[in-house]
Amino acid sequence: MEKDNKRFNIDYILIFIILALGAISVISLYTVQDILLTDSSNVFYKDQIMWYVLGFIVIGIMMFFDYDNYRKIAWILYGIGLFSLAGVYFLPFALELNNARGWYNVGFGTVQPAEFMKIILLITVAHVITSHHEKRLTSGFRDDVWLLVKVALVTLPPVLLVFAMPDVGSAVVLTCIVAFMILVSGIRWRILLIIAAMGGLIIGAFIGLYFLFPDFVQDYLSDTIFRHVFERLEAWFNPQQNVQGSGYQINNTLLAIGSGQLFGKGLMNFDVTNIPVRESDMVFSVIGEQFGFVGSSILIALFFFLIYRIIQTALACKDPFASYICTGVVGMITYQVIQNIGMSLKILPISGLPLPFISAGGSSLIAYMMAIGLVLNIYSHIRTYMFDD
Repeated sequence: MEKDNKRFNIDYILIFIILALGAISVISLYTVQDILLTDSSNVFYKDQIMWYVLGFIVIGIMMFFDYDNYRKIAWILYGIGLFSLAGVYFLPFALELNNARGWYNVGFGTVQPAEFMKIILLITVAHVITSHHEKRLTSGFRDDVWLLVKVALVTLPPVLLVFAMPDVGSAVVLTCIVAFMILVSGIRWRILLIIAAMGGLIIGAFIGLYFLFPDFVQDYLSDTIFRHVFERLEAWFNPQQNVQGSGYQINNTLLAIGSGQLFGKGLMNFDVTNIPVRESDMVFSVIGEQFGFVGSSILIALFFFLIYRIIQTALACKDPFASYICTGVVGMITYQVIQNIGMSLKILPISGLPLPFISAGGSSLIAYMMAIGLVLNIYSHIRTYMFDD
């Protein structure tokens, strides 16, 4: 890959988009009043400011090292990531929150290792795909299958560990990251279509099991790790069946978004609808309620330009490893944005995924800032930009 001798060519447009998303995040969280607080202050927006400051420091650190160095330590990072995921089951400072074991108590707060595994996995898979193509000048059907086997061997351990926590949403994000990277890896479309069909059959089997054999689900799967999946399906398909239970969150979310109408209730209007975890998973409902259709559309437009900018960086660089990293970041952001907004609008089932750069939470935000740091690092080494003025 051709690299510029002048380091730190900065994509100011990408940074501006992140700053705009940060401003929306802080303003939205400011309007969220926790019922446990007795004063008008709100710890969420204060914490978010702190995490954004730390996040930009992380971006600077990620840009300081040549991105090739991350490839050199990919397997070390992968080992650390797997240990951190497995450690939630036996380490003494592991925490169980909301009936899931997926956090560590680090004194000043909690850390969710699954968030950082997203970054580690995209680096590792990018290394695996790049190394595979470097060793094979020609690619046949068997080579494509062998590449898929290698990628699957890297992907399945973290996905299964996260799924068993259970954290189905993060497990799907990890899978989606890899899926995006496989799509641009040069594997024959015939193979990809077969895999897509198999995935569709598995998803269809779960939904069919829920509808056709509800008694079986209740009697035999209610006490397994699949219980979490079927509870989310129930809340998605039948939110009115248990309005004070599984359907409470989605019903109030739709009510909040609808009440915002065109321009919303306004920034200083604290008469917000009571929604569980509205500061994280359901933060889009806060934006829809406070800033209406216009504010929600601006947010979606910012996400569109963010993804477009990263795609442009992926297309501009000649190093396949760098392109795969950017593609993985695109997959991570694209899926999580669609899933979070989709579940808020009842288009998709609730998954517990935060809205990137907007939801409260240090682990998620820092992980996404690390991803942006990787993209900015790659951008800084490209000599000729296809989107220069």
